[in-house]
Amino acid sequence: MTPGDASIFAMLKSRMAYLADRQQVIAQNVANSDTPGYTPHDLKPFSLPGQGALAPLAPTLTSPMHLSAPTTAAEGSKPVESPDSETTLNGNSVVLEDEMMKMTQARMDYDAAVTMYQQATQMITTAAKRPGT
Repeated sequence: MTPGDASIFAMLKSRMAYLADRQQVIAQNVANSDTPGYTPHDLKPFSLPGQGALAPLAPTLTSPMHLSAPTTAAEGSKPVESPDSETTLNGNSVVLEDEMMKMTQARMDYDAAVTMYQQATQMITTAAKRPGT
């Protein structure tokens, strides 16, 4: 078994790949901020492939007055259109402030995943050491 086969490493590797893809999509949005008619894109929220037992629960409606919850399933890292709140006269709807906030959040999430990866590696290294060394 290699360290990459451990579930924590596989999960963190998937998360970091998703965040790298998201940063690329956001960078494309910023690069096209002056392109007429351009609609910004974003990735669907991250979820682990084949969640199995961690599948989302469906709420039960006990009254006709209750609203049903929206069901959204993440489909990997395929960009989807995510128009922002403002559209310029040329039809471009990229808001640079929103894109920078998304980029900052993606970077912080990536840094957190790298830190967890490093800590898991250190934990395995410590467990593998010979006692007394």
